[in-house]
Amino acid sequence: EVRVVQSGGGLVQPGGSLRLSCAASGFDWSAFPMTWVRQAPGKGPEWISTINIGGGSTSYADSIKGRFTSSRDGAKNTLYLQMDSLKPEDTGVYYCGNTRMLGGGYWGKGALVTVSS
Repeated sequence: EVRVVQSGGGLVQPGGSLRLSCAASGFDWSAFPMTWVRQAPGKGPEWISTINIGGGSTSYADSIKGRFTSSRDGAKNTLYLQMDSLKPEDTGVYYCGNTRMLGGGYWGKGALVTVSS
């Protein structure tokens, strides 16, 4: 059975940090693009980051480059998104999945990140 389970969301003050986790069962992350997408309230989805198939390279959106880091723990078959220097505009629901964008593949149900004082 394929499952994608997310954790790590929450409320954080501007300038703070959070780490999101995305654990998969039923498939190996390394066989697919490994993608994070976020969606702010009332807005469309915004691509954040993708680790390419096999993990050889990682791309980031300009809006978060230098502040967020994507990674994979192969032993745990888990993706991580380390978010530092968070800003209020980072607020939204963060999704992880095994395609390059929402619309296909398998995706988690989202983790809500709220950046507010």
